[in-house]
Amino acid sequence: MTLYPEIEPYDHGLLDVGDGNRVYWETCGSPRGKPALVLHGGPGSGASAWARRLFDPQAYRIVLLDQRGCGRSTPSASAYDTDMSVNTTAHLMADLELLRERLGIERWLVWGVSWGSVLGLRYAQTHPGAVSELVLTGVASGSDAEVELLTRGIGKFYPEAFEEFLGGLPEGAAREGNLPAAYNRLLESPDPQVRERAARAWTDWETAIIPAPPRSVERFEDPAFRRGFARTVTHYWGNGHFLGEEGEEGVVLRDAHLLEGIPGTLVQGSLDFGNLVGVVWRLHHAWPGSELVIVDQAGHNASAPGIAEALVAATDRYARR
Repeated sequence: MTLYPEIEPYDHGLLDVGDGNRVYWETCGSPRGKPALVLHGGPGSGASAWARRLFDPQAYRIVLLDQRGCGRSTPSASAYDTDMSVNTTAHLMADLELLRERLGIERWLVWGVSWGSVLGLRYAQTHPGAVSELVLTGVASGSDAEVELLTRGIGKFYPEAFEEFLGGLPEGAAREGNLPAAYNRLLESPDPQVRERAARAWTDWETAIIPAPPRSVERFEDPAFRRGFARTVTHYWGNGHFLGEEGEEGVVLRDAHLLEGIPGTLVQGSLDFGNLVGVVWRLHHAWPGSELVIVDQAGHNASAPGIAEALVAATDRYARR
């Protein structure tokens, strides 16, 4: 099975969501098709035109957006004076509701990758009447255990890269505590050189832990993207992804039962590091009506062979509902 052909948006705009933020959105495919919302990862990656090709353009009205602070949305998180206090999970979910109302959509299928799966799951749990189905890949739940795994935990497998990662932080308590929070403090420094070094160190670590070669991410070579991405990721990871009350852990998995009645497909690579804390299995077993598709020899990458095909198969099947 191949992806659908490349398509261009038939409409787009900037939605004023308040707090000085304007969120970029676009619609593709059929104006009368089944609505589908695409949630990108990161947080802070921005929407990819590639995701349009996971949906039959004759059957779907495909909606993509750049979440606050990234992509074509304004202001950019790469700008030092951008207020990150108004960039939280609650703000992003409110933005989705504003966009849904702006586009006159009653319910939409929600597709999400990585962080987009966290946002999609929490959105469905808190706005179940707005979600017809969920299709998720690179599945995560936004827990502190996952953050700890993806920073300090897998440092044991990449000792040289981890030593360089720790070396980007000042010596002392910062290296012993919440590593994303420590990096976020550097990324909020008034000194642009401190911010740039921290952004480079963070993205070097993200590149180093890609499980298979080639270990390179072209967009990390763009200084503006690098700054905005690292700032946004560490802002969320260092603050529990702004899920639940302060100190509360495992909110998404705790509330998995709220997804009952919403069909969902979870497509996961067998080599995805998130599997080490068992999130996707626990979610699947706690979510009545979900299906789990494991793709061998694939990691945390929606475009990997096998994963993309499984995603298309899911959207094709839900197009007929």
